[in-house]
Amino acid sequence: MNTTSTNPTVFVVDDEPGMRKSLERLLRSAGLQAECFGNAEAFLREYDPSRPGCLILDVCMDHMTGLELQKELNARRILLPTIVISGYADVPNVVKAVKGGAVDFLEKPFNDELLLERVQQAIRLDQRQRMEAVRASATEARLRSLTPRETQVMELLVAGRRTKQIAYDLSISPKTADIHRAHVLEKMKVDTVVDLVRLVHDLPD
Repeated sequence: MNTTSTNPTVFVVDDEPGMRKSLERLLRSAGLQAECFGNAEAFLREYDPSRPGCLILDVCMDHMTGLELQKELNARRILLPTIVISGYADVPNVVKAVKGGAVDFLEKPFNDELLLERVQQAIRLDQRQRMEAVRASATEARLRSLTPRETQVMELLVAGRRTKQIAYDLSISPKTADIHRAHVLEKMKVDTVVDLVRLVHDLPD
């Protein structure tokens, strides 16, 4: 099942048919769009990273476990907020899930209201992450528009150097440094050096 929608989807990966049906019913009753998969491999084949939402993931599954799927998603740089569920909330699995980036770990049977609350939190997190990714992409495009000299000036500005210091560092006149500074601010679409520093520092590592 693979529908195209900008609405967030809650993806469920659990090898128990009864649990999948129960979760799908619960999510749909709360007005959420849900898609269920019986194993991790099926999810990896079908999932489109451009689709917003979150993932409810069972730990204990045949072939590829939930934690292995989580590791694979991280390797592919897919930042889909994940709620891990399990019938056995043993400490090692909880630690691995949290270290892998899970937003929560719930032990079966879990409270329906608590799960729905965690799902809404995960969806909001996904929305924030996607907005940040769009902003970062726009900033990186502006950085690529700078000439090599403008890039040097920008890096020195971000490092806290003043125009006269930049002129000295680059062996150019203060007037030329001022012109490059103005071009950098214009191309980066910021009004001040403070805004430039904030913009560059907000980029992901």
